[in-house]
Amino acid sequence: ACLWRWANVKLRPSEGLPESAMFQIINPGAVTPTPWKNGTGLTREIARADDAGGMLWRISIADVGADGPFSLFEGMSRILTVIEGAGMDLVMPDQSLTARPWQPVRFSGNAAVQGRLAAGPIRDLNLIFDTARVRADVRPVHGPASIDVGPARQGLFVLRGHVSAAQRRVPPGWMALDWTSPVVLDAQAAVLHITTGPVG
Repeated sequence: ACLWRWANVKLRPSEGLPESAMFQIINPGAVTPTPWKNGTGLTREIARADDAGGMLWRISIADVGADGPFSLFEGMSRILTVIEGAGMDLVMPDQSLTARPWQPVRFSGNAAVQGRLAAGPIRDLNLIFDTARVRADVRPVHGPASIDVGPARQGLFVLRGHVSAAQRRVPPGWMALDWTSPVVLDAQAAVLHITTGPVG
């Protein structure tokens, strides 16, 4: 069985919960922070899926106030998106990536990454997933637009503007997970749309 967790609440879809029970609107600021895997900072885990083989994927938000190393997540892939602040450079032994606001950057969880802030502290959204078992993506969506219900597990982070999910407003800086009717963005809105699903 697969165990899904939303912001410290555990739900097991395989045990007969109705689909409507899966829909969540979450204020990340109200989620209890936990130490980074390498112990040098704090993160807020928004949602996570595990099975008998370990972690399948995790969505989290971290505040980065200084240059420093990233935690290793061996066997995983990562997609990092700066949601507040000027951005950062991800320096690795064989390459460097530039993470700027609202632009997802994908890299290996095996990589030894040093983060270098561009101009002061940032906040970023992280999707970490097991590439062998999960296909996942993060993409910016700008309004006016709608995002339909789909077969994959879905999440969104509101960057700006008016966004409604299942006829409920999702404020800027909040997240919606597994909506049951189309999400609607007004003309000034922008979100990060997150999808995860099985490989194959």
